Amino acid sequence: MQKSFFSKISFLLIATLLMWLKTYVVYKTSFNIKIENFMQEFILFINPLSFLLFIFGISLFFKEKNRNRFIIVVSIVLTFVLLANMIFYRFYNDFLTIPVLFQTNNMGDLGSSINSLFMPTDLLLAVDIIILMWLYKRQPEKTVGAATRKEKAAYFLFVAAVFFFNLGVSETERPQLLTRSFDREVLVKNISLYNFHIYDALIQSKQSAQRALADSNSLTEIENYLSANRTDPSKDMSGIAKGRNVILVSLESTQSFVLNRKLNGKEITPYLNDLIKKSYSFENVYHQTGQGKTADSEFIVDNSLYPLGRGAVFFTNAANKYTAMPAILKNHGYYSAVFHANNKSFWNRDIMYESLKYDKFYDVKSYDVNDENSVGWGLKDKEFFEQTSELMKEIPQPFYTRLITLTNHFPFELNEEDKMIDEFDSKSSTLNKYFPTVRYQDEALKRFIEKLKKDGLYENSIIVLYGDHYGISENHNEAMGQFLGKEITPFEEVQLQRVPIVIHIPGVTDKKPKTIDTVGGQVDIRPTLLNLLGIDSSDQIQFGNDLFSRDKTEFTVLRDGSVITKDRIYTDGVCYDKSTGKSAKDQESCEAFVEKAKQELSYSDQIIYGDLLRFYDSERLKSHQKKSNKE
Repeated sequence: MQKSFFSKISFLLIATLLMWLKTYVVYKTSFNIKIENFMQEFILFINPLSFLLFIFGISLFFKEKNRNRFIIVVSIVLTFVLLANMIFYRFYNDFLTIPVLFQTNNMGDLGSSINSLFMPTDLLLAVDIIILMWLYKRQPEKTVGAATRKEKAAYFLFVAAVFFFNLGVSETERPQLLTRSFDREVLVKNISLYNFHIYDALIQSKQSAQRALADSNSLTEIENYLSANRTDPSKDMSGIAKGRNVILVSLESTQSFVLNRKLNGKEITPYLNDLIKKSYSFENVYHQTGQGKTADSEFIVDNSLYPLGRGAVFFTNAANKYTAMPAILKNHGYYSAVFHANNKSFWNRDIMYESLKYDKFYDVKSYDVNDENSVGWGLKDKEFFEQTSELMKEIPQPFYTRLITLTNHFPFELNEEDKMIDEFDSKSSTLNKYFPTVRYQDEALKRFIEKLKKDGLYENSIIVLYGDHYGISENHNEAMGQFLGKEITPFEEVQLQRVPIVIHIPGVTDKKPKTIDTVGGQVDIRPTLLNLLGIDSSDQIQFGNDLFSRDKTEFTVLRDGSVITKDRIYTDGVCYDKSTGKSAKDQESCEAFVEKAKQELSYSDQIIYGDLLRFYDSERLKSHQKKSNKE
């Protein structure tokens, strides 16, 4: 007797139901997906269904004995996708993208971080797979027949109906949904984690074709925009560090909230607090990194371009043509080097540094690294600075150097003998352990600058310190609120993205230190530094402006689309008044800046994906600017 269609697909439906429920539980327990109303909750609940019905439905085309095996294999693969996203999200507060998956040669160095992010409860993800295997073994052979052509057609028509229903209500709730490729949370919330990965693959294919289709005309519109939005650098600050060595220190995972604060009566960053009083310091500069974190911050600072919204430029576009800081400074007699006690291939640095025109990369092989002087990700900061100062003696002057620290890196491991401050007491072990490693980094920095003085490199240098990216994600908002003594709202989350930017010029800033409250981002560091060195950068393709310029527009955009101005913060679709921290009465006051932000991110992406700087002609740009000035 012919079995009913439902009996034929009973195993498929059970697998779909189990994976559907598992996905929704993961949404609610492992991802911080903001839900504002019942409709958004409903969309979140139903969004995995169409994909799961489709992917499991492919089994209908298999012979009967292989049908259920296929379903079990697919369940295992989808479980791995869930688990990978869960682990990635716990630190990066983001979802995996295809460019990130290409960064597999980073995995060996990520060992300690991944181990600390894996939780025993993650093993519960295998429960439905165990159930399916049990059911599979209990089933007698040939209990169901093959689905007919009409039954298959009806099944996939139903799948299509579910998909378009999901997409329709999602588009009603969030118009222009599929144009928001930079906002991964919105996409996952509306079309499901699985469909997001398919969408991501389509975007990747589209962007891969951009370079082939680009030509020299692609730069014209961008040049016009940059010419119209460029501000003149400060004349007063121009050339005050002319000819000096540049020592650029990337402070790992350092956010501004640790400055001038105490924990249990002890300063968290006593040396940095003191140095700020003898330096130019910026209170309202934000990190603008995306999925590339430290690598993104390097890219931003050297190029004054924005990072990509997906993956890291260091991986996706390392072979591009760039006009980075090392290349610019080389024309002024500078030697350039990077010091980082990690594998040279981590974040594809060995390839990218060649594209950026660095003369030398001192990687882990340049250092004496052993179990005694290492913790967490590798060489401790004190030993790193000590050995780096010796290596710096051998390079030609003037030099442009970047030093990348390691100790204050998640999972914030530190030996007891190196702890100079107690851990915080909260439910977040990540935040608790963060403060001792920040304090250790601060002490290492103190010893480094003292060594520079002893070695005779201090007086003729300009020392630039910058926080590279956040160390504490919004997953720890409750603990962060406990430390700061206030609720961490979306407005406060944006404010927590501020990072220290300290410029110390011996003999100059000691006499006339300044604390500047101009709103800016890491994209502004390059034009600011070039002006201090007396180097004209008006002929460069760059989105930043001199932070000392009185004419600078107080504006910056984060890679997630959040916008900060002098009086407003825009994030998650809401315009906030900075004076109150609450939703602004005139929501339209953010509109112009939001459009500007979208435009800048889009233009920067076009430059990177299209490799447009291979068409760059500085003389053509100068001519264009002169023409614009005359008009």
